[in-house]
Amino acid sequence: MDQPTQNPKRVNETLLRPLERKALDWLAARMPPWVTPDHLTALGMFASILIAASLVLTNISPAFLWLASLGVVLNWFGDSLDGTLARYRKIERSNYGFYIDHAVDSLNEVLIFLALGISPYVRMELAGLALVAYLLMSIQVFLYSQVKSVFQISFASIGPTEIRGVMILANILVYYIGNPLIATRLGVFTLYDFVIMIISMALFGAFIVMTIIRARELAAYDTHLLAIRAGREQRKAERAALRAERAAMKAAKRARKTRDQRSPVTNRSEAKQI
Repeated sequence: MDQPTQNPKRVNETLLRPLERKALDWLAARMPPWVTPDHLTALGMFASILIAASLVLTNISPAFLWLASLGVVLNWFGDSLDGTLARYRKIERSNYGFYIDHAVDSLNEVLIFLALGISPYVRMELAGLALVAYLLMSIQVFLYSQVKSVFQISFASIGPTEIRGVMILANILVYYIGNPLIATRLGVFTLYDFVIMIISMALFGAFIVMTIIRARELAAYDTHLLAIRAGREQRKAERAALRAERAAMKAAKRARKTRDQRSPVTNRSEAKQI
């Protein structure tokens, strides 16, 4: 995943990151020369379309859950490897890479969550809620990257790769045990509904908590900057006052010297008159 021109610090410390990093580095070193980061980005987009189409086709047969899970793996391969390959080959295009990568990611998220809502496993309103939560977290990432140059895509050791893993596990679970209905005081929900609700609540919770934490952090940071600015202005004013004082002293010294130079002439004139 390429970064913008300002090269913010990248934070992606997740449960699977140590293994993922080794796998991506190994794959990047062995990619054929004709494979480019753009090809991998396109593969990630194709995989998202495959996931969405498979989820819709589960209305015909649950066997399409396996095809959806394959799409999740291919999406990880393309979306995670494109930036790694660019950095490995030292062909990063920071502005283009950052823009196109996240524009495509946003479209992928819309396709997948809407397809979940169309599938027989998740209510459309819950899928839409999950989509909103996911996009809110994306906005959180972009905002913090802009104001603090920190590109953080992991929270509480959970990142996109872990969410993909949860989706694959949910597909396998639902395929083998079905999608049982669970009655609650709020209504009847499916097992997959609960998976999506848990993800949504986690994302909303993370968004709220991170907003509060970062707002306090940024307020303290801006207060510190204001204090530094005020100190600079005070020192600037003190230097200006000192320069003015020195200028006044020099002017007074010149005035005394001028008077001293004129005094003998005045005394001689007075003597002649006498």
